[in-house]
Amino acid sequence: MKESKRYLALDVLRGITIAGMILVNTPGSWSYIYAPLRHAAWHGCTPTDLVFPFFLFVMGVSMFFSFSKYGDGLNKASLVKIGKRGLLIFAIGLFLNSFPQWQTDFSRLRIMGVLQRIALAYVFSSLIVLSFKKRGIVISAVLLVLIHWLALYVFGGSEPYSLEQNATIPFDKAILGESHLYRGFGLPFDPEGIFSTMSAIATVLLGYLVGLLIKNSDRSKLPLKLLFNGGILVGAGLLWSLLLPLNKPLWTGSYVVYTAGLAMLLLSLLVWLVDIKGYKKWTSFFVVFGMNPLFIFAFSILWVKVLARIIKFSSIDGDVPTVMNGYTALYEGVFVPIAGNMNGSLLFALVHIVFFWSIGWVLYRKKIFIKV
Repeated sequence: MKESKRYLALDVLRGITIAGMILVNTPGSWSYIYAPLRHAAWHGCTPTDLVFPFFLFVMGVSMFFSFSKYGDGLNKASLVKIGKRGLLIFAIGLFLNSFPQWQTDFSRLRIMGVLQRIALAYVFSSLIVLSFKKRGIVISAVLLVLIHWLALYVFGGSEPYSLEQNATIPFDKAILGESHLYRGFGLPFDPEGIFSTMSAIATVLLGYLVGLLIKNSDRSKLPLKLLFNGGILVGAGLLWSLLLPLNKPLWTGSYVVYTAGLAMLLLSLLVWLVDIKGYKKWTSFFVVFGMNPLFIFAFSILWVKVLARIIKFSSIDGDVPTVMNGYTALYEGVFVPIAGNMNGSLLFALVHIVFFWSIGWVLYRKKIFIKV
């Protein structure tokens, strides 16, 4: 195909990942979530564990086509462009981590997060793809996952892939400081930390290589090529997982290969369905998300923080005054009466998907595309 010819399937896949991010990040209650919408407790891979790597994968595919417009070499202009975008995305993530700033103890502020990982993965993968040809990019991706695996094994404890003894903890403590790490696992361990970003960069590089495959493939043959290569990666990831478990918090090499393979399989289906067979009517919902992906995702985080940390409701239960935040009040006051705890929690997330889609739709109709 010609480079100027777009595949709608890419926009659809990007939109699916953003809708998925909102779905899994915005339940009415974290106590009531259906199993497929939960992350694996540690080892393993649920549908929820596919959302973030799919986004990084599609980012890599998109990078191939966007970088080809400006030449493939690394120069001052491209360095400035990459640096500015990386800093902006990282700064937005840090702003959201600290929001509302007047309530934040900055001595314990978490530095990393989803947007911060996206920023670092974007910057370093950009430097790699603009510095090397295909062979060098392949070698870089392989080295990143193998070095990450070796470091996990050598510098971890007697159980190097466990939560308590993995090498990520001492590494990120040394770089970021213990007080600035995520504590959702019950100890200072950041699933989006610096150390595991090393292998996350490989996810972006695999996406970039798929962009190259798309460019060099006839439209009619592309789905089969994606299906074949994706199947190989899924099989390789599962075989590798016998030695190195699939693990999203550690972003293990087996997880990189396995999730990239699944992303290719889904992209194969979408290309065949949308771009070859022409079944496009259903895609407009996801295309809206795909046009302003990072803005919509960042806004969804901001909205949740406003509901949870700023909006408060006071009531008196007997003689005891109680305070409920806006997030809980909305869930318990509106969605639980309608659908109960479990289904109400799911409905809460689905309604928020529609809410953020409506914002994206207004931007799309007005041809406003916010480049974050």
